[in-house]
Amino acid sequence: MTTLPTDAAEANALADSPDRAEANRRTPDSRPPRRRRPVRTASWYVTALFICSVMVVPLLWMITIGLKSRTAVFEVPPRLLPHEFNWSNFIDGPKAINFGQLLLNSTIITVLCVLGGVLTAMMAGYALARLRFPGRKLWFYLFVGSMLLPGVVGLIPLFQLYKSIGWYDTWLPLIVPAFLGGNPLFIFLARQYFLAIPYSIDEAAKIDGAGHFRIFTQVMLPLTRPAWITMAILAFQASWNDFLNPLVYLYSSEKWPLAVGMASFISAFAGQTPDWSYYMATNLLYMLPPLIIFFAAQRYFIQGLGSLGSTTQK
Repeated sequence: MTTLPTDAAEANALADSPDRAEANRRTPDSRPPRRRRPVRTASWYVTALFICSVMVVPLLWMITIGLKSRTAVFEVPPRLLPHEFNWSNFIDGPKAINFGQLLLNSTIITVLCVLGGVLTAMMAGYALARLRFPGRKLWFYLFVGSMLLPGVVGLIPLFQLYKSIGWYDTWLPLIVPAFLGGNPLFIFLARQYFLAIPYSIDEAAKIDGAGHFRIFTQVMLPLTRPAWITMAILAFQASWNDFLNPLVYLYSSEKWPLAVGMASFISAFAGQTPDWSYYMATNLLYMLPPLIIFFAAQRYFIQGLGSLGSTTQK
């Protein structure tokens, strides 16, 4: 009967022991997590608090000024909390610029721009990603290349065009371009999302007798919900805060949106010190709709932007 060497016998004995078997079955994922160093953790918290304070402090100061009286705004040294809270600023300030009419104008323009921009971008993205036609990649490269051009490049030619066809001092120059695929970023985002969806879904729908319109409306739109919700948020923010285009194309003050109306709030007090308490109180009301929409749909917004790095180029 042959005997193993002493070292080999000891190795087999260790391998057969329960503790050794348990150690061999242990995977790297089952190891206990390392404890972070207190100094490193504290530095991360301090950095995060500093970044948050840089962003939040101006908003808090705006709220403070909106609650102060006109004389208390210029107190030296400034006080973070006012002696007396003037809630009437949120009523008297909007009355100074006809806030209700301007809000209605902004709402109509913004809603139409969101609907037109998102719908046409999704349709163009679907065509570029799912349909086979000559020059498909060329059109995509043109869309992406147009993102490199600043918007002010075509401001003067577009102004001359809209004025020659009678669109000056109307909302049409602000709304119609959105229904013509006016944002290349949205087309790029839609195409990337459609490319991430397997083509077998289209084939299965075609076997059931569905055409491209039914595939787009009943199959693709539900699957790409984060994409078009992200576009809707970005389109709402861009149209709501658009100042240059309404200032160029609109002459009548009753057609102005809130972005232009807020600027006229200060210019109305030309020759005297503006009432900053009224202005800040009205500005807070002007900021509320984009904030509410963003926080209500921020989950889809993050998913939509995060998908850009996970899709494949074709």
